[in-house]
Amino acid sequence: MLLPSCSAPVERTATAQTPSYRFSYFRSMDAAGADWDAAAPPDDIFLQRRYLSVVENTPPHGMRFGYLVFYCGEAPIGVALCQIKYFKGDDNINDLDSRGKEPCFFAGLTKWLKRRVAGKLAADILICGNMLLTGEHGYWFDYNRISPENAAVLLEDALEKVMQNHDRSGERMPVILLKDVAPARRPHRQHFVQKGYVEFLIQPNMVLHLPFSTFDDYLGAMSTKYRTRAKRAFKKAVGIEKREMTLLEIQQELPRMYELYREIANNAGFNMVDLNEHYLFALKRDMPDHFRLFGYFLNGKLLAFFTTIQNGAELEAHFLGYDKEHNHDLQLYLNILYDIVRIAMESGCREVVFARTALEIKSSVGAVPHDLCCYLRHRNPLVNRFTGTLLDYLKPVEDWLPRHPFKSEVEEELTT
Repeated sequence: MLLPSCSAPVERTATAQTPSYRFSYFRSMDAAGADWDAAAPPDDIFLQRRYLSVVENTPPHGMRFGYLVFYCGEAPIGVALCQIKYFKGDDNINDLDSRGKEPCFFAGLTKWLKRRVAGKLAADILICGNMLLTGEHGYWFDYNRISPENAAVLLEDALEKVMQNHDRSGERMPVILLKDVAPARRPHRQHFVQKGYVEFLIQPNMVLHLPFSTFDDYLGAMSTKYRTRAKRAFKKAVGIEKREMTLLEIQQELPRMYELYREIANNAGFNMVDLNEHYLFALKRDMPDHFRLFGYFLNGKLLAFFTTIQNGAELEAHFLGYDKEHNHDLQLYLNILYDIVRIAMESGCREVVFARTALEIKSSVGAVPHDLCCYLRHRNPLVNRFTGTLLDYLKPVEDWLPRHPFKSEVEEELTT
């Protein structure tokens, strides 16, 4: 059966274990319509229409979308975001040597193995989750209307049926990835493992909790070593003009911002998202009350930028870019992290979600790691047996030393 048009959803009844539940699958946010709006969580903007429409209209290169709405009878009770991405492993792993590391036998052997093994994996992947974010923004259920156990069964069954329907339209998807599930969600984890999914961890989500009243209180809670380090970074940035950018300024600076973003993205060891050049402009245009973009200028030239999205009491540190040649002398990245903390506190947020990568420097401003589980299954049982080994080659590895910038009593309060 061919997939229907966006105006006609695919409907499936769930397994016999959950006879009163069903789901519909849509190929656009507009097609998902009022049912998506009724079922989406009110406290997570990243699963609401306004944000998802921006992503759909300015998609990362090579990405397509699908939307699942779950029902109990006729009542919408949950949603799940699907992203479909063509993935070729050796295209997503950057050369180790190009990042300035000294070549050696073991580094060369590792790179060779990654190239040979990852190069065998080339296909569309069905992703339940959002590759532009870190955190549990892939699916949501109203657990007053469905148990976690039944929700896990319903979600897994829906993803399997979506993959089968794409097959019928000639879009073969041999791999399903469920992204970013909190370890506390045991029913979901257990069910997906029972269904043959391989559970794995990549870098943790770095989150800064903010029990402080002001930015000065935040600095005052630090030990002398880290407070001195912060003040030194602030002095390095003297002479830089920092300002929030208007929609017109963003439009004018888009080519430069994309250049700075690519400079950082190309330096990542593993990258599955190639951001749309107009994505940040669309966020500012369509979500001005949630999205903000700040620029660092020196002699009128944009040296760095960073973006934030306020999601209730959380501030999401979103995409950024900076001129690496000036990063050390002006401490651009460290100043960006401190400025995000300052903005979060001024906005009344209780925590900052710094996401993955650059774990050690993020821990130096007080962020702590939060593990998130991912689940992957290849439809070929034989290949699936070796999925864990393949993931070991593909996973980015970052050796880092957790830092503890706060005084001991504050550190204890933040980690308990």
